Amino acid sequence: MPKTLTLKIDQYINASPNCIIATAHVDSFPDLPLEPNIREPNRKSSTYRQIFDSLSTEPEKFFQRNNGIVLCANKVKPISRTELELEILLSNEGGNDGIINGGHTVLAFEQARANKYDLSLARVKVTIHIGLSEDEAKDIALASNTSAPVDARSKVNARGDYKFLKQFLAKLEMEEETKFRIAYYQHQSGAPKNPQCNVNHLIKLVNCLDRNKYNPQTKTKGKHPPVSNNPSLTDAERERLSRLLPLLPASLWIEQRLFKTIEEHITNPRKKGVIDLASIDARKNTLLPDSRYSFGFSAPADIAMPIVAAYRVFLDENYNWLIPFDDFAEDFLQHLWANYYKKYLVSEKLAGNTVGSKICRNPVIWDNLYVSAQNYLNQQLLKMVGSNNNKREQLTLAN
Repeated sequence: MPKTLTLKIDQYINASPNCIIATAHVDSFPDLPLEPNIREPNRKSSTYRQIFDSLSTEPEKFFQRNNGIVLCANKVKPISRTELELEILLSNEGGNDGIINGGHTVLAFEQARANKYDLSLARVKVTIHIGLSEDEAKDIALASNTSAPVDARSKVNARGDYKFLKQFLAKLEMEEETKFRIAYYQHQSGAPKNPQCNVNHLIKLVNCLDRNKYNPQTKTKGKHPPVSNNPSLTDAERERLSRLLPLLPASLWIEQRLFKTIEEHITNPRKKGVIDLASIDARKNTLLPDSRYSFGFSAPADIAMPIVAAYRVFLDENYNWLIPFDDFAEDFLQHLWANYYKKYLVSEKLAGNTVGSKICRNPVIWDNLYVSAQNYLNQQLLKMVGSNNNKREQLTLAN
């Protein structure tokens, strides 16, 4: 059912047939959803602190000092000269109504009222758009929020470009009976701040398995997947990533197993109380995207990327595993860890190199892991050929 709210005002004008601009009372400002907004307000931000300070110290001057609130409603009906009735349709009802811009301002209203400030003289300009479509609401939200920094992830999410990933994860959650903790936009409530739980981290993980785009044996393409920049999401990129998404569970598993392996290593160190791996900090915690995995140490967000990328050697051009993943995944990870990655992290620690991002992006270790993967695959294929030959010989003898 639509939600009906009352907005108390001093006056209003019809700026256009589908837009009303009003001077609204702050002390009775209604509780409106933030769904059309592209990010959640952050009470720790300087923007919020400035708004709250202005409201709480000189509420009578708030109208002149604040940029105002932009919202959308399904319908607006004047009740009297001092009241407007707003009909709000939520997203699950097919609507896109609520605060488009001004989330920090509304949060300041709530906090000031909770602290019993006298807001009877405070007013705020409210621009009300009527009957906006989803795309129109997002377009206004994106344009309205450019006065304050908004991260690229929030803008991508507002455009709906993560829908393909959200749908895949929803299906995966049902199949694996788990829950993914992913931050799709700025200040998202309920989502951890760990970089591993950023939506772009998932995209980087699965991107590491694109053996067609990143092949060191070709001269026209990049040798290894880049991890320093957030991936763009053009139509072509979404199509490419959609083909890779079936590999996401494998990339998440590789990251989980690497973190477990690191955990086993640092809980049984050669010297008690000493961590000999570069960029590993036991004073902090790490949460992985899958809610089942948490660790009592922190590591660079990109630490698993070179390991995940090595697995692309085992994929064919159609992103099918040349060998069943479960048959080699654990053994191969331990092979890379024991023979290459652990030694590399130990040597970096001894050399005094502690900047995690630089350590994880060293092209030498990417090259070494890729070559090792090729050698490992060749050995496995030779074993399979030898095993098949033995079976054929046994069948011949039996005949």
